[in-house]
Amino acid sequence: MRRSGIYVETTIAADLEAVWAATQDPEQHVRWDVRFTRIIPTGLTDAGATAFSYERRVPFHCISGTGVSIGEKQRADGARTSALRFHTHDPLSPIREGRGYWRYVPHDGGLAFLTGYDYTPGWGVLDVVVRPVLGWATAWSFDRLRIWLETGVPPERWPLWSVLWWWRPDRPRAGRCRRAPASGRRRADHLQNAPVTLAALPDPGAPA
Repeated sequence: MRRSGIYVETTIAADLEAVWAATQDPEQHVRWDVRFTRIIPTGLTDAGATAFSYERRVPFHCISGTGVSIGEKQRADGARTSALRFHTHDPLSPIREGRGYWRYVPHDGGLAFLTGYDYTPGWGVLDVVVRPVLGWATAWSFDRLRIWLETGVPPERWPLWSVLWWWRPDRPRAGRCRRAPASGRRRADHLQNAPVTLAALPDPGAPA
């Protein structure tokens, strides 16, 4: 994989359990995350990880793939993590396979919700365009989630084309999110601090 991962971080003034539920429940996840249209759990691995399939509808096509994830709720530092690996054989997907994590770090008045992930490009040299777009889409989705949990305004109120509603200061904006760790660089290996559970996940694209 390339060593230029994607990092996004936001601060949400909400209860940890509320953020966990909105991000771990597949039906709730797809409400705010523009990167997915549908996520369907398909069972558990021997190690207790959740296997799933996913879809992203685009004009005249539906990209589909498979993945596996595992959450970690009981950590000595009080934070929670969720690790993920995913894969698709769809030749039209800009991502071939990838891995990443979410981290939930409580603090006074809310928590920091952040992600670090990287992937193998599906469109070759066009990834120079795809990667910034994916980073933007992740940050925009994170702010959409924040607005939902802080104000109660459902994410469906903010469709993707609401980015054109420049006169609405309350609309989701990717620019509100941090795009690099406070002590790091934007273009870096953002998996170096991934939870150990990520390394233990099987490759969902490997032959059964």
